[in-house]
Amino acid sequence: MDEVKPFFINTPAELRKLSPGELPQVCEKLRAYLIENIASSGGHFAAGLGAIELTVALHYVFDTPDDILVWDVGHQSYPHKILTGRSERIQTIRTQSGLAPFPARDESPYDSFGVGHSSTSISAAVGMAEALRDKPTAEGKPRKVIAITGDGGMTAGMAYEAMNHLGVLESDVLIVLNDNKMSISPNVGALTSYLTRILTSGVYNAVAEGSKNLLKPMPPLGKFAKRTQEHLKGMITPGTLFEELGINYYGPLDGHNINTLVKTLTNLKALSQPRLLHVITEKGKGYHPAEKDPVKYHAVGEFDPSLGIRPKSKSGTPAPTYSDVFGQWVCDMAERDERLFAITPAMREGSNLIEFEKRFPKRYFD
Repeated sequence: MDEVKPFFINTPAELRKLSPGELPQVCEKLRAYLIENIASSGGHFAAGLGAIELTVALHYVFDTPDDILVWDVGHQSYPHKILTGRSERIQTIRTQSGLAPFPARDESPYDSFGVGHSSTSISAAVGMAEALRDKPTAEGKPRKVIAITGDGGMTAGMAYEAMNHLGVLESDVLIVLNDNKMSISPNVGALTSYLTRILTSGVYNAVAEGSKNLLKPMPPLGKFAKRTQEHLKGMITPGTLFEELGINYYGPLDGHNINTLVKTLTNLKALSQPRLLHVITEKGKGYHPAEKDPVKYHAVGEFDPSLGIRPKSKSGTPAPTYSDVFGQWVCDMAERDERLFAITPAMREGSNLIEFEKRFPKRYFD
């Protein structure tokens, strides 16, 4: 294993000393650092590349670890590990006594919740926010709780159960939906960024809250004002589902525009009601082979970043992996018994169900 030089920023406190104009360069260096080191050791790759700007913006705006980041789908947290004092050990991920490949509470005070794959962050964030209600920091500031989900984390029922609960409790929780599949809406440009900044600005929220307070003594008018506000927002945002659950929706934003992210997160930090920020990111961002094939570069072994992952040599017969054995076995069993169905663990390739899907499409569920 190569000797690893530390990243030039060792703590979020150091990051927050920089000017906003310096952040694009931080993102550029962090992306290069991640590519170099994971190519040398292997590990989760494409998801972290897509979360670079978001990670920098979150640690820049929020006072971590007093403000709590709850990562969902832990394989997108490698940039977070680098920025929180673990850059020199980043190549030890997935080795004995090395760093965990996901957030781990015993590893760092910045890792608030142990998480593997998906859908637990919002529930955990709601619990933390309720536990911290009326418990400010030593400086008297309210502590903020942010759940970063996406990359598959919004596909499970637990996430929606948590949002249903969040809307009733009105906890001070910000959900950041890191949408790297563009499945909710297509990526858009400056107009959406502008609209989002308006929606998250103090002026918009002061007017919205002020009008509701003014009309509270007159229930019929108050209901009319609230419905009018929701309909106006519904005309320009696709967040009707979240709004109906009692969670204010903002976005979608370009998740690779660090300046827009910082401005928007700063505005959202000043709010205290449940809110969701929808950011559009590209898995594998900044490394062309991973942008082109994010599935192949989701988790990698060692490779030369100048060449990308190369086909394995045909000399010799490599030992089959556990997934190889399982994939063949489940196809053999399905041929013998038509009652056998296969359900993926949200990763068709990783569980080697590609062949099963081709041969038994009516018995395959993703």
